[in-house]
Amino acid sequence: MIPELGDGEYADAEKGGLGQAHLNTPAAAALSEAFEPAAARRILERLALHYTPKPARWLNRAETELAVLGRQCLEHRLAAREVLVREVAVWQEKRNAAVVKVDWQFTTAAARIKLKRLYPSIQLG
Repeated sequence: MIPELGDGEYADAEKGGLGQAHLNTPAAAALSEAFEPAAARRILERLALHYTPKPARWLNRAETELAVLGRQCLEHRLAAREVLVREVAVWQEKRNAAVVKVDWQFTTAAARIKLKRLYPSIQLG
């Protein structure tokens, strides 16, 4: 969709929305790397950037819940769809009754170690 904001299918659109999970995502820098400067500027001017607040990172929470569902409820073969629906409903009822909260344990320091290969290293001096 992003290239089309400039010249393609969405050229007539006033603005296009871009949801971002992290406030420090470098949208302008990424566009400048991907497109010629004039095109990047034109696209950026037509983007409405929306940042997901930290407590509302619903996708992370949904993925976490699906992983828990898989471990606690779906670790065995289920014979029929009706059995699956019934077992998931029972699991969901228990999970909701327990008012389980997400316990984020992946700190920034841990992320820098685990994701080191994804980020460039700057040598000073």
